[in-house]
Amino acid sequence: MSDNEDTDFQSGESGASATFPQQCSALRKNGYVVIKARPCKIVEMSTSKTGKHGHAKVHLVGIDIFSGKKYEDICPSTHNMNVPHVVRRDLQVVDINDDGYVSLMEDNGDTRDDLKVPEGETGKEIMTKFEKGENFNVTVLKAMGEETIIAVKTLTNKD
Repeated sequence: MSDNEDTDFQSGESGASATFPQQCSALRKNGYVVIKARPCKIVEMSTSKTGKHGHAKVHLVGIDIFSGKKYEDICPSTHNMNVPHVVRRDLQVVDINDDGYVSLMEDNGDTRDDLKVPEGETGKEIMTKFEKGENFNVTVLKAMGEETIIAVKTLTNKD
């Protein structure tokens, strides 16, 4: 092996992982976990007693934080499971273009136009408030390279 072979690192990533390991027994309801490669919020969990082969099993039920789909998994309590790094931010809606992309204002004053109006009730609420000319924020959830709008918050005037 030559000297320059082991120093050739080419990566477009920041080096931060999208997930981190956590022992199954340390997971909690309303926390997050990766089930079947999807970031999920834990809605139910139960632990079975140790069997004759020694491991207590943890049964997890999670709801995908982006699609709402239900996932289940069983894991020995001493094993590790991946937990997604979930970032939640409130951003102000500035505009909605004809393609359905929302223009959002970042904390530093910059705008971003890379998120679409979500499907379903949240999307309808965003369109209604926008058409009425209301001032409102949306909650953006980001995990494992995905990002979406999950909630709407009306801004109150502090006059």
